[in-house]
Amino acid sequence: MLVFNKNIKMKNSFKTLLATSILLVSLNSCKKGDLNLTPTNDVTAATVYATPAGYKQELVKLYATYALTSSQGSDVSEIGGINSGFADFLRLFWTSQELTTDEAICAWGDIGIPELDHSTWAADNVFLRGLYSRSILQITFCNEFLRESTPEKLATRGISGVDASDIQKYRSEARFLRAYQYWVLLDGFGNPPFVTEADEIGKVSPKQITRAALFAYVESELKAIESSLSAPRTNEYGRADQGADWALLARLYLNGQVYTGTAKYTEAITYASKVIAAGYQLKANYKDLFLADNNVNNLETILTINYDGSRGTNYGGTTFLINAAINGDMNPSSYGVPNGGWGGNRTRQNLPALFPDPNGTADKRGIFFGTKNNVEDIGVFTDGLRVTKFKNITSTGATPSSLNGTFSSLDFPLFRLAEQYLIYGEAVMRGGSGGTQAQALIYVNNLRQRAYGNASGNVSSLTTDFFLDERGRELYWEGHRRTDLVRFNKFTEATYLWPFKGGIKAGTGLPSFRNIYPIPTADLIANPNLKQNTGY
Repeated sequence: MLVFNKNIKMKNSFKTLLATSILLVSLNSCKKGDLNLTPTNDVTAATVYATPAGYKQELVKLYATYALTSSQGSDVSEIGGINSGFADFLRLFWTSQELTTDEAICAWGDIGIPELDHSTWAADNVFLRGLYSRSILQITFCNEFLRESTPEKLATRGISGVDASDIQKYRSEARFLRAYQYWVLLDGFGNPPFVTEADEIGKVSPKQITRAALFAYVESELKAIESSLSAPRTNEYGRADQGADWALLARLYLNGQVYTGTAKYTEAITYASKVIAAGYQLKANYKDLFLADNNVNNLETILTINYDGSRGTNYGGTTFLINAAINGDMNPSSYGVPNGGWGGNRTRQNLPALFPDPNGTADKRGIFFGTKNNVEDIGVFTDGLRVTKFKNITSTGATPSSLNGTFSSLDFPLFRLAEQYLIYGEAVMRGGSGGTQAQALIYVNNLRQRAYGNASGNVSSLTTDFFLDERGRELYWEGHRRTDLVRFNKFTEATYLWPFKGGIKAGTGLPSFRNIYPIPTADLIANPNLKQNTGY
């Protein structure tokens, strides 16, 4: 049996176990986005959780749902109403965070995509409903794991000693994964349905929670598990530890004013500082963070979603990020997907405008392809520069095994040290205490020295607005942009425009209610306890 082993390279241990777990464990289905589902596994919980090995396998399933669309392969979706090719968590999350902003636009005409390109989505948008349902599905799995791993349950199954202690650590990881998905709903949808392991399954429809109350819950969960998670960088690659917990808290607090109306910048500094002091280090070359061997010699990445290009494949994740940004004319083999290239996503001109040279000869973070910056026709893939920082090749130029020459083994960073540097600096500039502008400047220039290869790009002073641009340069296409634009009051406002914002070629302002997404119509119909977000 394959087991976790921190002494073996991730792609041969935990990652393999993640990929093969779908052959061993049937994932529950979620057809209507209902948090209060009864598990539909073919085997009973008493069988699945009968042994310590069973608990570990179920923990693997919790992580596997981040990288897979179903237990039956890439052609099946475990969430209803959406094509399996679109049903991967990262693809849905990325779409919600990037396609609705100045950083990305898609040439495809699939139902739901043009509305996201134009910022005119409605409550029945299939991609927004897909993200909402995917997050709820993963919360449902975590709730079930937590119900089955209480000390009382372990005692009745004769599990004690070291095994019981290990399973209590698994519980903390499950709580982290649940808190992360509740953060996704908090950030994107504001006021979702809410259920924990304490609620009885199938008895009543889930109650709706307010955004401020959900903020408090996520905060309390992350603080409650802080001491019981593994110390930073001591857990196996791809599993949550204290570093991930602190990183999510820092991100949560940075957006605290948006979520609750009360600034939490001092707390953001506190937790970003914890991450920074935990032994993480910037990777020497920015581009190496997004290559297929980014699991090796990488002390910058804090937590990843792990992909395998030959086992457990799907059409989302980094397979999507790579293929959708290239076409057959761009030599797909040079991106590690010789039979790939879908010709869909590229950037709007606002992103390359952040770089002194969008071809990356000055600030090497600008990794683009093409010659035309401006987007004039959404349906023309060559309108706008392609973003090519994600590649299914290694730092030595090798191409990992790829099913059909299409799928990627590149792991995606959910959290990395660079973001924590930028959280620290922005929180200082917004008036948080416990940090200094001098230290913030050091962190920013550490990033810029890596980007330029020397001190030529260093800055001598900082402003709050500087951080929106610097986050764009450092974190583009990593799933941060919508959240950042909302925090800087630039997502809906007419004071900052991008091509086709609001459905107008030159861009126009949006009504402020679009700062959060709608509760999907299907869930409003299914659950009478839910009320639609204002404006939809």
